[in-house]
Amino acid sequence: MTDARHDGADTRNGILELVGRYYRERHAQPPFDPDRDSVHYAGRVFGEDEMRYLVDSSLDFYLTASRFTEEFEAGVADYLGLSDALFVNSGSSANLVALTALTSPKLGERRLRPGDEVITVAAGFPSTVAPIVQNGLVPVFVDVRLGDYNADPAQLREAVSPRTRAIMLAHTLGAPFDLDTVAELVEKHNLWLIEDNCDALGSRYRDRLTGTFGHLATISFYPAHHITTGEGGMVVTDDDELARIARSIRDWGRDCYCAGGENNTCGKRFAQQFGTLPYGYDHKYVYSHLGYNLKATDMQAAIGCAQLARLEGFIAARKHNHSRLLEALRRYEDRLVLPLAPPHTDPSWFCFVITVRDDAGFSRRELTGFLEANRIETRTLFSGNLLRHPAFQVIDRRVVGDLANTDVVMERTFFVGVYPGIDDARLDYMIGAFDRFMAGERVIGGGPRSASAPADR
Repeated sequence: MTDARHDGADTRNGILELVGRYYRERHAQPPFDPDRDSVHYAGRVFGEDEMRYLVDSSLDFYLTASRFTEEFEAGVADYLGLSDALFVNSGSSANLVALTALTSPKLGERRLRPGDEVITVAAGFPSTVAPIVQNGLVPVFVDVRLGDYNADPAQLREAVSPRTRAIMLAHTLGAPFDLDTVAELVEKHNLWLIEDNCDALGSRYRDRLTGTFGHLATISFYPAHHITTGEGGMVVTDDDELARIARSIRDWGRDCYCAGGENNTCGKRFAQQFGTLPYGYDHKYVYSHLGYNLKATDMQAAIGCAQLARLEGFIAARKHNHSRLLEALRRYEDRLVLPLAPPHTDPSWFCFVITVRDDAGFSRRELTGFLEANRIETRTLFSGNLLRHPAFQVIDRRVVGDLANTDVVMERTFFVGVYPGIDDARLDYMIGAFDRFMAGERVIGGGPRSASAPADR
């Protein structure tokens, strides 16, 4: 046994004790000051454990994937009840890896090929759609319903054509899309399904966690999301073949599946034939896909391990905050479209989303301007209508209907926060600001803006 006096264990433990002390001295949050503080729409929520895990990893100085990455990937897979979870450097990268995996030649006739159609929506975040275009596929856009802002099930059915090969949808802002309809279409037409679960970790459909219905699903760990690693994301699946392909796409496109620092896991490193390479060419440098390097670091994974232990508490806080806002704003439903939990769902809410009614007597800009002037952050529902943006106006696509509700989202929808950093004092302040605006107040109020900055998306 190694003498602890010489392996640095005592010094390491001392450092970690000091990290906890530093957190308590530096990061303890004072009570909310309504005359000064901002109510952010989102942000990182962390404690002593996250800082200790981060420093513990840094002391290993392994930097790339190591023990914390293995622990984090296993923890996420166990939480979802799936076989595989692959840590990547962002939720956007997770979407790219998941969609690109379905183009792999290893899938034979089922692989996606240029010109194949993928059904999605335009009312969302661009990284759900960009991988479709980047892989030479054709996005097919359907409209959304107001209230839950997910794909209209009737239009999903209408969207299917002989060229349709996949569906890639996000569970919008934590509200699950209609998985009954989607599962029916996937089975009937032999389609691939990718769930963009980046905003919905912990949401349930018919008491089953979202992210477990698709052939592949993705998660984001950006600070605005349910748990954070700073930058980071995950690809999850219950299919061993898809997991191996996704890992290849993430890891330069290499054929070898050895973990970092390992060699000859397959036992045939120098005894195989690939392409027109010489027989026995080193398998660690054989490439079966056009891939990327989209790995994250072990220090990020260390934070994720600590955050994952707090996930259920975070979800409960989001639900509590959402419920309080919903109850308080019900009296304004004549002027505001309030968020709906779709049938059979239990959302792990990302935010509290609102659409200003056409006959409300005020505009979204007036309401959000008032909230922002009172240091309450707001955001639009991301792109609004993605096809109105310069980068997407010229893409090859097919559109079902006129996307009328998508344009409503672009013009009249916004959201405020429900993340765990919002306590009851902040909720009271937010509700009070809505009440004042609805009573007719239009004078800019509030004190100076807080110097602290939120984590943005």
